[in-house]
Amino acid sequence: MTHRTSGISRRTRVIGAGIGAGMLIPFVAAVPPAAAAAPAVSCTSAKAGLATKLKRDITAALANRTGTVAVGLYDRSTKTTCSLRSSTAYDSASVVKVTVLATLLWDAKKTNRYLTQREADLTKAMITKSDNAATTTLWRQLGTTKIKGFLTAAGMTQTKLDADGHWGLTRITVRDEQKLLALATAKNSVLSDNARAYILKLMGQVISSQRWGTPSGAPSGVAVHVKNGWLSRATLGWRVHSVGTFKGGGHDYTITVLTHGNSTMQYGVNTIQAVAKVIHKDLAAS
Repeated sequence: MTHRTSGISRRTRVIGAGIGAGMLIPFVAAVPPAAAAAPAVSCTSAKAGLATKLKRDITAALANRTGTVAVGLYDRSTKTTCSLRSSTAYDSASVVKVTVLATLLWDAKKTNRYLTQREADLTKAMITKSDNAATTTLWRQLGTTKIKGFLTAAGMTQTKLDADGHWGLTRITVRDEQKLLALATAKNSVLSDNARAYILKLMGQVISSQRWGTPSGAPSGVAVHVKNGWLSRATLGWRVHSVGTFKGGGHDYTITVLTHGNSTMQYGVNTIQAVAKVIHKDLAAS
């Protein structure tokens, strides 16, 4: 299903700049600007040779792909980290739904309460089927103060809420999404063990038609948890994102791939899956 965030249209901001008339401009020989170097994939690992292999293979997977792609990988088992454009901001589309779920659980923990049946039904629809109406209901119930409170507690300082209240236009980065996935997959003081288990349970039950993206190429026997987002706007084409956690085969890792500037949704999906396949392959071989 193609889903778009409700009420997504927003005014375009145009910034004009000019030079005042009558300014004296000294003659300066024109020097062509140096071409900005494209950001490179950066990897480190405690496993000999793994960082070099991942850097090479992720770079190759992105060769000749158009659009702007950001990548994050962390594997606890081998202390492996890879990143590309980790602080570049993207419209969240539906990957923000994991943040909504985490905020609800974080807030419930403060009063030591369980989710109500209504909340359980809404969160299941929101994550497993990417239900927009359920998300809007929970977003309004929580309100921006609680959502910002969770972001602060989680250290997700680069995540910015949309000024007009559209949850799908929350600005996210790979760095912050990887922080969120880290909280969901290891003991911490922000999310309870029960909350973490619930997040992973729902991400593990996402319907088959929405299990594309970061799970692509995951070895059999590896537990897969995923949440994807996709949204088309007048500028920067399709935003297509995928966040996932993976455990098994001697590894415990999280992957975030955020993209925009895609001509079609499928083009973005293909880009993400090309990256995911080489990551899974390289980790499985290590």
